[in-house]
Amino acid sequence: MGRNTRKRRTPLATKAIAASAALALGGGGLIWANFYASAHESDNGAWGGNQTKAATAQVETISCPDIGQKLTNVPEQARTEVAGELGNLDRQITDAYQRLATTRRAQAQDASFVQNTILGPLKDRRKAIIDRIQLEINRVGGNAPQSLDQLASCTGTTAQQTNGGQQDGQQQGGQQDGNGGQQNGGQQGQQGGQQNGNGGQQGNIGGQGGNGPVAADFVDITKVQPNVQAKPPKRWGASTGSFITRCGVNANKNHNSDNVIAAPGVTNGAHHVHDYVGNQKVNAFSSNQTFLQGGTSCQNKNDLSAYFWPVIRLQNGTQEADQNQNGGGKEGNAGQIVTPKQAQIKYVGSPTSKVVPMPQFLRIITGDAKSFTNGPANSNAHWSCTGFENKVQLTDKYPICPQGSDVVRSFAFPNCWDGKNIDSANHRTHVVFADARGNCQNGFKAIPQLTMRLVYAVQPPSIQNGQLKNTYALDSFPEQLHKPITDHDDFVSVTTGGLANRIAYCINRGRNCS
Repeated sequence: MGRNTRKRRTPLATKAIAASAALALGGGGLIWANFYASAHESDNGAWGGNQTKAATAQVETISCPDIGQKLTNVPEQARTEVAGELGNLDRQITDAYQRLATTRRAQAQDASFVQNTILGPLKDRRKAIIDRIQLEINRVGGNAPQSLDQLASCTGTTAQQTNGGQQDGQQQGGQQDGNGGQQNGGQQGQQGGQQNGNGGQQGNIGGQGGNGPVAADFVDITKVQPNVQAKPPKRWGASTGSFITRCGVNANKNHNSDNVIAAPGVTNGAHHVHDYVGNQKVNAFSSNQTFLQGGTSCQNKNDLSAYFWPVIRLQNGTQEADQNQNGGGKEGNAGQIVTPKQAQIKYVGSPTSKVVPMPQFLRIITGDAKSFTNGPANSNAHWSCTGFENKVQLTDKYPICPQGSDVVRSFAFPNCWDGKNIDSANHRTHVVFADARGNCQNGFKAIPQLTMRLVYAVQPPSIQNGQLKNTYALDSFPEQLHKPITDHDDFVSVTTGGLANRIAYCINRGRNCS
């Protein structure tokens, strides 16, 4: 199920609309349509001078409640239909964005234009989709939340309100949780999901794609106070071993902008590009049978698991092959894709108990691709530099590493399984993190915890007069503005030849295997 195809903007339109954006998966999102003229543009014509100033008072964003996050108990029989309807909500938001971005003149002439011709009709169309979602859930014996009706309305926010109501993103490492990727993302205290990172500059959110990042998203790691906390102590009965699987760095450039976990059956469901290692036949339409036939990039040919994460790009003016494609340049993901120099995939144990083998086809995600608009509750990816990983871990900032040091992304996946389900409606409730002491909640079993470490050799960016030079950025949903807090990782467990049992056995016996 694809998105509506966008028309390629003319250079004039590109200038006038600095930040393009679209939808957030699951029928919710923040649509960016910043209106400003560059400082060097003349005041000639209908859109110069005072007209430009007036435009900044117009609606800059449209914020829609995330319906998908509310659907925590969708019966299995209805999930395909519900996923399709969530895709319809996504397309509606895309249409609203297009309308917002191409009607500036009408908006300037009529203060009620956005409400009457964009937000009002959007509410009605969303209400019809919500009704169908409720019908599909109830039809198979489920109990659809009646409160969904209250989520039909979207709101418009002016540039002044958007920038005035959010933090400017200047805070540095003191707000990081420092858990080194090992603790429950739901317990973190980041405010990064609430920051817009504009540094108080209305209208210009920077970046080669026009939608970020900005200077406030970066921090010199040498100036951040150490913030890494100690890991929970191991107790009697702990599983102290590890298992490393070597699957390469995606040197063969296996990429797509689908997400088979969060958006099965939806083409370009991620709206940003992923690196894939492990299973080589992963897209929106992959099934469990497809995974078994997919082949693998892993040295251990019994490891058919899918490991995928959003790519990093150098924003150096280079145009990738996907410059004019959905998921790429059309959605603000611009620049040269960087292949990691290292990608370590490692399974570790529990500090309090033995682990059970991962079930076949278990789906797990870590982090939240929409943390900038959803808030930081599920943010769990960390950024650091080689030589600093045991001192500083950042969640809502990209690190500027010193010469000779490389950028590092690290992930830890939820490590407690409900013992029944390989997925859940919101893709989170069937696997959760252990508590701060390493214990799984009642009814959940400890499984091998997947951890990943990606290393990138990128030139350190610099900040000159508040402007970024030689920057890098994470691919993201357009409205997430390439914020580092939106980093995330995805995994589907697929093994043959008893590998899942072997991983658990090595970890439980305290061995270090590969």
